[in-house]
Amino acid sequence: MKLFSSFVASSSSSSSSYSFPTTTLYPLPAALILRTPCLILRHPLPLSPPSLSARYTLPRTLSASPTHNHAYPAPSPHFAQFETRKFKVELLQKLSDDTDEFGNDLDAVVDVCAQIFHEFLCKEYGGPGTLLVEPFTDMLVALKKKKLPGAALAARASLLWAQSFVDEDWEVWNSKLK
Repeated sequence: MKLFSSFVASSSSSSSSYSFPTTTLYPLPAALILRTPCLILRHPLPLSPPSLSARYTLPRTLSASPTHNHAYPAPSPHFAQFETRKFKVELLQKLSDDTDEFGNDLDAVVDVCAQIFHEFLCKEYGGPGTLLVEPFTDMLVALKKKKLPGAALAARASLLWAQSFVDEDWEVWNSKLK
C-alpha cells in the first residue's frame, strides 16, 4: 500500500512529467500497474511512460503466414458404387437383428438409406474429412416421410457405420490405384 501512495503522490505533483517508482516487489511495467482497479487517480495519466513504451510495443507491421488450402479429390463414382453395395449388405445385417422394429419393411428402409448414401458419395464425398451428417438426417426425414418404421434407428445405424468404415475404405481404395 505504501507503494501506491507514493505513486499517487509522485504522479499527481506535476502534470507535464511523471516519475514512476521502481521496486523489486512489483516488476510489472507501469502500464499494467496503472490499469489495476484498486488505483483511483484524479488526474489522467498516460497508459505507459515514454521510457517503457518502446520495450513493450508490438511491431507495427504484422503479417500472417500464408494459408494453405487443402484440395480434396473429386468424388469417385466407382468408389461410390462399391461402398454403397458394402453399406447396403452390412446395414441389412445390422438392422435384421431388430425384426420387431422393421417387420416386412426392412428391405424398403435399407433401400432408401442406400439410395441417399449413394447420392452423397457420388456428389460430395471426396475422402477423409468430407463425411457430412446431412445425408443421414436426410435419411431420417425420407424414412419418416414414407412412413417407414425405425427411421431413427436406421439413420443412426447408417451414420455409425459410415463413421467407422467410409474414410478407411477410401484410403484402401486409393492405395490400390497407386
